[in-house]
Amino acid sequence: MSPDAMLLPSPLLPASVYLDVLSALRERGCHCALADASDPRSGDQLIDRWAAAASPGMKLIAHSNAGYLAPGVRSAIGSAQLVLFMDAALPPVEGDTRPAPERFLSELALKADRPSGLLPPWTRWWPRDVMAGAIPDEVFEQVDAECPRLPLSYFETSVRVPPGWAGAANCYLAFGDTYADELSFARSMHWPAAQIPGGHLAFMRDPSGIAHQIVDLMGTADP
Repeated sequence: MSPDAMLLPSPLLPASVYLDVLSALRERGCHCALADASDPRSGDQLIDRWAAAASPGMKLIAHSNAGYLAPGVRSAIGSAQLVLFMDAALPPVEGDTRPAPERFLSELALKADRPSGLLPPWTRWWPRDVMAGAIPDEVFEQVDAECPRLPLSYFETSVRVPPGWAGAANCYLAFGDTYADELSFARSMHWPAAQIPGGHLAFMRDPSGIAHQIVDLMGTADP
């Protein structure tokens, strides 16, 4: 069966964190593929890679950092498929964007090793007690061990934001308040939107429940 959706993962996370929610989506009739986010060098590189792996009409589910790139992927595919932003960052309405908030780039630069330019795994960007709200404690060690180390240069590259993306078929699923501003923007644009508790990796805690929310939102937002 050909996939009818593609999950665009955060390149900061290992693919393993998404496997349970992918299975749960398939159980609900949404055959969803996982895009390859390994070894990213720039946002444009990932956009090109993901668009090449997609097909016209395929729905996109963008998690976290991948939200910056999802409109570009849709534009590169060349069809008006739906994008569901799942506890994800959003690019500006127009112009260019980097895959990190501008205000955060200076902090990232301080975290990078010299001279390699590699950042620590995402699990070590903040103290363990802070990360506890995002990652289920019972899987923290596994996620920490598998998290890739991205180059700082990835976050310093810019991508062009497709004009009109915010007025296309979009919806938003928030896990708590981390992306409160993005959720507020989604509601201001009258996108179908929902907010549920669970932390940034809520789909690891409750893959079936999150899959249910995803399928419901995508059904509501279908063009």
